[in-house]
Amino acid sequence: MEDFSHEAVKRFIINAKRATYVGSGQKLLSYRLGSQDLQFFDGEWAYHDSYVGENDFMGEEVVYHHKTPVWGENYFGYILKAEQITSAQAGQVIKAALTAMYAENRFLGGFEYTLDQFKYIDTSEGDFRLFRGKEWIESDGDVVYELVYHGGLIRN
Repeated sequence: MEDFSHEAVKRFIINAKRATYVGSGQKLLSYRLGSQDLQFFDGEWAYHDSYVGENDFMGEEVVYHHKTPVWGENYFGYILKAEQITSAQAGQVIKAALTAMYAENRFLGGFEYTLDQFKYIDTSEGDFRLFRGKEWIESDGDVVYELVYHGGLIRN
């Protein structure tokens, strides 16, 4: 039986995401060869995001409550049109869009954001307990970057 409320885990996920990748949080020593690793702690909660790659990349986020994994997300992102967007530009658009989304106290789909000539779109099905989704960036009507993700609560 879970000893935390769903609101508590959602709030922690948003705070952790805001403080790590989007907030350019401190990177740790790599846990896996070539990985980028970020962590966030708040009381009995811990968050770990670990990813490999740059233009095309994959990663995993895990939330722990009292050192037990309780929530996770996997993702894979890729540049589709390198002649129209660099990984640095995609990262800038994603950070700006996610900052705006987290300001609404949420982290799943149904969101659009425009930065310069780039339009960020995120769609998803489900809620934080079980979800899958996709984000992408468009430029001049072309999809230039995509990321697919899925995850949910982990139960023992």
